[in-house]
Amino acid sequence: MRGNSATTATTVRLAHPLTLVVVPLLLAIIVGSHPTPVAAQDADNQDPGTPDARDLAPGDLRPVRLARPTWDTGWFQAQVIAQLLVELGYTVEGPDTLDNPDFYRGIGAGSVDLWVNGWFPTHDNLLDLGRPTPGVPIGFEVRGGALQGYLADRATVDALGITTLADLADPDVAAAFDHTGDGIADLIGCNIGWGCGPIVDHHLSAYGLDRTVAHVRGDYGPLMRATVDRFEAGQPVLFYTFTPNWTVGELVPGRDVVWIPAPFPSLPDDQSELEPLTEVSGVTGCLADPCSMGFPPNDIRAVANQRLLDDEPAIAALLERFEIPLDDISDQNARMVAGEDTTDDIVDHAERWIAANRQTVDGWLTAAVEAHVAAGLTLSPRRSAELVVNDSIGSLRVATRLAPPFVTYDGERYGGFSVELLDLLAAELGADVEIYAVNSSAKLIDDVARGAADGGIGALAITADREASVDFSQPYIRSGLQILVADRQEGALSGRAGALFRAIFAWELLILVAILSLILVVAAHLMWFSERRHNPAFPKDYWAGIWESVWWAAVTATTVGYGDKLPTGRLGRMIALLWMFSGLFVLAYFTAAIATAFAFDELTGNIAGPDDLRGKAVGVPADSTAVAYLDRRGIAAVEFARAADAYDALLSGEVEAVVHDAAIVQHFVATDGRGGADITGPVFAERGFGLVFATGSDLTEQVNRALLEVIESGRYEALHDSWFGDDQTGDS
Repeated sequence: MRGNSATTATTVRLAHPLTLVVVPLLLAIIVGSHPTPVAAQDADNQDPGTPDARDLAPGDLRPVRLARPTWDTGWFQAQVIAQLLVELGYTVEGPDTLDNPDFYRGIGAGSVDLWVNGWFPTHDNLLDLGRPTPGVPIGFEVRGGALQGYLADRATVDALGITTLADLADPDVAAAFDHTGDGIADLIGCNIGWGCGPIVDHHLSAYGLDRTVAHVRGDYGPLMRATVDRFEAGQPVLFYTFTPNWTVGELVPGRDVVWIPAPFPSLPDDQSELEPLTEVSGVTGCLADPCSMGFPPNDIRAVANQRLLDDEPAIAALLERFEIPLDDISDQNARMVAGEDTTDDIVDHAERWIAANRQTVDGWLTAAVEAHVAAGLTLSPRRSAELVVNDSIGSLRVATRLAPPFVTYDGERYGGFSVELLDLLAAELGADVEIYAVNSSAKLIDDVARGAADGGIGALAITADREASVDFSQPYIRSGLQILVADRQEGALSGRAGALFRAIFAWELLILVAILSLILVVAAHLMWFSERRHNPAFPKDYWAGIWESVWWAAVTATTVGYGDKLPTGRLGRMIALLWMFSGLFVLAYFTAAIATAFAFDELTGNIAGPDDLRGKAVGVPADSTAVAYLDRRGIAAVEFARAADAYDALLSGEVEAVVHDAAIVQHFVATDGRGGADITGPVFAERGFGLVFATGSDLTEQVNRALLEVIESGRYEALHDSWFGDDQTGDS
């Protein structure tokens, strides 16, 4: 990570509504029932204009400089503690996003006060970075629940009889997890720079797997998203993960995947004393109990500046009690990955968790107030850390988020329209670019705002809310929303004639016709068997007799009449009577089926714009701007986790239309959706996509000039047409 983050004061959404009433009353009760501290007694005798005694009124407490980690799966906990501090009356600055070393150094330098994302024993050696005043771990937010290890899909493990990682030394076993065709198992592992990377490499060597297993390293988010897709396609998967993390919410241990134990504990030399801790009992979904995870389990703990804990006993008491169940963190992570990934979403998740656990939380706050009042200390406010700006243009680190066709990740390489445009801009600027992916738009904006990334790119719409945190380049593509329908809506036939044609030849109706034809043939055979011996109207020869019988059954069912064919025998007349009444129902059912199919086609075949969506079954990707657009207009929509799920629902008839970004649906129609889906109506709710930079960054103007050069040279037009076609909406 480059630089530190800006510590700007962020307004945390609100204290509990009763805080301002309950806290003063609670203080009054506590003060009335406890001996007055010496400092408070002395203060009572002092001049009222210079009191030493303090109370908990908002505004009188020192601001708390809160940090959070670079992994956004830990931001929920940071937001919960921020809201609880506000309820106690503190002003919270941040939370600012810091990588691990910067946080622990910041604690020692006094530029940051607190975070609730310490992992121990993994972070033990980082505490020394805070010298001379290192951070102090306090409380146990998650006790021993932060696990790390290796998982594989359960079906393959069962089929191959895998019991430990050592089984992957068998080339035939390893080949089952090969996705590149080289016969070596592909283990999806750690980001380059993560502390788990050297441990994974150590395991491959220690367990004799370095020739049969490849440690696949890259951006963990897109690698794991591809792993989930591979699992859903029925392919074997092998990967490293940690908890809490969204991965174990989508690939559930014990159901979808299993933890594969190590054959024996082994860690690098500098961590060898932790080897006994890698044996963990009661791990759900592990092939053995106790399970040799290969990594020691971690406690997730708050880490605070010692002076903060000394000066603020209320905060110390709160942190000692602060605890969030691992399942609650995992559930929030899953919601975030499914699309609830904006800053407002994460704030809302924290508010809901506090509301759902209000009784427990109130107990924490009560204990915090009691500890604070009992101490009777005076506070000194602190200054915020200053922003460290990196103005280098030589090498750019750019955050992105997967959004085909703008950003794709295939074969461990990023691609897509936005990425290829970024390459053109980098060449124009003479800069080298390093791209990395994040899971959420909130993290992308945050990484850019705090300087962890020099810029961001993807399918990121320019909005007023985002402009409040970052700067945007000029729009590099104009897009908006558009409606996707099944291709059957538009064809060679149109209007009612087309609708009737589609209704008659609908697959469901053809099946019904086949069933009715079978019933008619059965009725014809019954009549022929009963009349063939004595009635010349039904010849004894099978083919001639059956033909006449089918004719008789058809005209009888349609109430046309018998003509020259009348049953004469008693059995034949009984069959005829039964068939006449049955024919009424058969004909009525057939007519109703055609009418229903025709009416349904009429309803679904006239979507020409957003106003036609009312009353229709409409699908939208959960993380798209279409959700808010339709909601503002009172149009109900079915939300899908991914755009691909919405497309599948359209093609299967589950929904009648999909509303999504115009450029994205245009690309789908031109590629995977060709022949199955089409676009109807114009682009609406237009907006532009831009590159993202930190507020005030010189890069904004430099990239704008480079973008104009690329456009004026004709390179932009060629790139755009290669992705969207020269007849597609969304030009520069």
